[in-house]
Formats: sequence, structure tokens, C-alpha cells
Amino acid sequence: MPRKVAIVEDDFDQRENYADALQQSGYEVATYANRRDALAGMRKEMPDLAILDIMLEDEMDGGFDLCRDLRALSPTLPIIFLTARDTDIDRVSGLRLDAWDYLTKPLNMQFLSVRINSLFRIVDSLGQTANDESKSDTLVIDELEIDADSMSIRWQGKELSLTLTEFWLIESMARHPGHVKTYENMMQITRQSYVERNTINGYIRRIRNKFKEIDPDFKNIQTVFGVGYKWNSGE
Repeated sequence: MPRKVAIVEDDFDQRENYADALQQSGYEVATYANRRDALAGMRKEMPDLAILDIMLEDEMDGGFDLCRDLRALSPTLPIIFLTARDTDIDRVSGLRLDAWDYLTKPLNMQFLSVRINSLFRIVDSLGQTANDESKSDTLVIDELEIDADSMSIRWQGKELSLTLTEFWLIESMARHPGHVKTYENMMQITRQSYVERNTINGYIRRIRNKFKEIDPDFKNIQTVFGVGYKWNSGE
């Protein structure tokens, strides 16, 4: 069964060009011109991947708002921003919303198809990893509990409110306590194509704050200056 890709783009010609290219690559495609129609359609049937423009009709940041709505419906949905807005501020804003990629127009249609294929390979590998890890049920490390099946994490018995990227980063560090995760490792873990060190630092800062909401004395994520971060078991 072909995978379904949703395209949210207010320019008719661009929307049709994207749809034609992806249909020729074997995908089922749903198209929307604005945030409201897209959200209504995806509430009825969630696609396997969504491509969002940022400026949608009369909404300057409609794509950002739609991304937030979709994240509430599906934390694991692969989302690509495809937009003419190419500032670093917009890129960082998109990736902080847990988009998997941020691409700028104009874009070669073959590259778009290849990039989507790449993201679906990541989806498949994540599914296989989750299946392998579910055999050992929940991973418990001291006061930390990681449930790979539900993609949830508990600290001292209380569940953290995490984005998917935050879950991936915690899980990657905690599975190998004491081992340093370099910035380069962590950039790959985010599954995003545009990530800087400051972006990783921002993720870790927010993760620490979420742990400290439960445990003000939390110190298990240690900075290795200039290199990256590691999880200390506290032993």
C-alpha cells in the first residue's frame, strides 16, 4: 500500500507540481491550500508525512501553527517545511517545533522525492528499533524509566512532557551511561538536516528544566565542554 503524503501549499501551481512529482514516485498525495482545510483533513486521516509551507493564504505563520496542531495529534509524524522563508530565525523556529526537515524554495523535485524516501527509511528503522527494544520491556536506570513502545519517559515515577526530539536525545544518552554523546552524534539523533550546536544546547537546556520541574536537584545530564553531553547514573 503506497504511503500517503499531505502537501499544504497555497500556491496552486506549486502545489500541483509537488503532487505530480510525488505521485510519479509512487506516493498517494493529499493537497490542501490552507491551514484550516489541512487540519480538518488530517484529523480525519493522518498522512504518513506532511509537507508544509509557512505562509498560507492570509496567515503569515500558518504553517508553524499547523505544525503545532499536528504535533498534538501525532508526536511522531514526519513533517517537512518547504518554504521561501530562508532566515536562520525561521529555520530554528521550524526545527524547535520538531519538524524533521526545513527546505527552501525553489527546490528540485527529484531532491524532494529523495529526501522523503530518506525520511521514510528513518521511520522504518525507528519502528524496527522499537520492536527490538520492546522485547526487553521498559528500560530502568536508577530513577529513570524509558518506554520505547509508547515513547515516554518517567523520572522518580512521574512522566515528563517531552517532544519526540527530546525523547530521542534522552534515550540515546541514558542507554549508555557515562558515554559521551558528541554534538555530531546528537545532530544525527535529531533526524534533522539543519542543526547547529546552539540548537542542541537549547534542547538540553529545555530537557534539564523539565527534569528539574520534578526534581530540583537533578544533575544527571553532564556537559562535556566543547564535546557534547553524557548521562551520569549518579552512582
